[in-house]
Amino acid sequence: MSEFLIIQVGQCGNQIGGSLWPSILQEYKILPCQHPNTVGRHGTSEYVREQRFTLNSFLHIPNLEHSGGFQTLNLSELKKNNVKARVICIDMEDSVLSRFSNSKLSFLFDKSAIIRNYPGSSNNWAEGYCTHGSTFKNNILKIVTKYVERCDSLHGILLVYSMGGGTGSGLGSFVLEQLDDHFPNIERFVVCVYPNGSEDVVTGPYNAMLATQYLARHATCVFPAENRALQDLCDRRRLTTRSEDARGCWSVAGTFDDLNSILVKLLLHVTSGSRFSGQLNFDMNEINTNMVPFPQMKFLCSSFSPIGIYEGNSVSSTTIREKNFWNACSKTNQLLKIDPLDVDSSLMASMLFGRGEYTLTDMRNYVNKLQRKAPYLEWSKKCTKVGLCSIPPIDSKFSMMALFNTSSTKEIFFHISEQFHKLMRRKAHVHHYTKVPGFEFDCFYECQNTIADIIDIYEEAGTSNGITEERISPNINY
Repeated sequence: MSEFLIIQVGQCGNQIGGSLWPSILQEYKILPCQHPNTVGRHGTSEYVREQRFTLNSFLHIPNLEHSGGFQTLNLSELKKNNVKARVICIDMEDSVLSRFSNSKLSFLFDKSAIIRNYPGSSNNWAEGYCTHGSTFKNNILKIVTKYVERCDSLHGILLVYSMGGGTGSGLGSFVLEQLDDHFPNIERFVVCVYPNGSEDVVTGPYNAMLATQYLARHATCVFPAENRALQDLCDRRRLTTRSEDARGCWSVAGTFDDLNSILVKLLLHVTSGSRFSGQLNFDMNEINTNMVPFPQMKFLCSSFSPIGIYEGNSVSSTTIREKNFWNACSKTNQLLKIDPLDVDSSLMASMLFGRGEYTLTDMRNYVNKLQRKAPYLEWSKKCTKVGLCSIPPIDSKFSMMALFNTSSTKEIFFHISEQFHKLMRRKAHVHHYTKVPGFEFDCFYECQNTIADIIDIYEEAGTSNGITEERISPNINY
């Protein structure tokens, strides 16, 4: 049974976590799902029997093997058994973390694993990394060690934070570095949110560049998302109302909670293969093995379908499954502002993961269609990983997630570099960073070089079609 430890850093990371934990409990039918199309085996006695022990993936259950599971799956049973979430919550201000203490799920969160401070990191990567990192280093490592030692089969650590703020980017980078140094054999997966450049955090480009450097050095695999892509998804799906149109499609709300809900679905999808049964399941370490051809090409473009809409009963299952596949591959559903199937890009690796009523025949057909359309390189034509999980998400009978490692990913680095240089040319706000003890101005040049190297690697890989020279045949005379 795979276990995960989640580390939420900063305001954005903890807001995502605030939506994640209720969604996890909804998947196990512990919390009621308000979605009108809750389907599948959720809530049946067979489902409850099968999933009693899979709760351990995200929740620490004392004496799990001797308890015989729970009689029922509900909050009172979790509270009675002293069940705790495998999560560490870190923020240098109290506004978001206080919600965990005041919610009906407060008993799930270990108070010793909540690290807070005042007055924050002032939207400054250097404050988060240099100041708060050194201050809370021992406490963070102590808590992580405690949680790691509790696990029987720790599959990986999931870090969630924003790249634009000070605590998320700075302290998130520090925590990631410490995990690499002290727990090098544990996989480190990062879900991070890049700013779009128009937020009120004027120093966001500095923070994003500095934090990206640490992702390239210390993360096992990165699932980046851009605010501009997330906002487009919400705008396109009209997630600001909760009404049903003539086609039988539903939509959900559209504030920051909806941006976060998209990332919550991503987290649930990428971990579902390790948590539930399936015909062709996968563990998250297989993503790194199959999707990262070169060490620094660890930034994966992700998408899934449906995002916030499901089709009415009048639409056939075959049509919905096919539509989910094409939507997941479409540029309009990507969490990055790129097109992985663009003819000017090159595809190094891809993955299709179906949840629910998909068959091996379905997946084989989708792979064939994708390989005919996608701009694979000569050496990557067969690099398509497939996964099948029998348990669907809570709001649909089936869903499709797609991951792409594409040369188009360089566009996100071009974007943040452009924003970075607009500030750096004038050395705007630089003094806020250089006055922090432990931060040197050369750190700016270092991160520029690192990002430039990543761009060069993606460009070189995108134009390389492998070895074309003929093999040398030895001239041997007998």
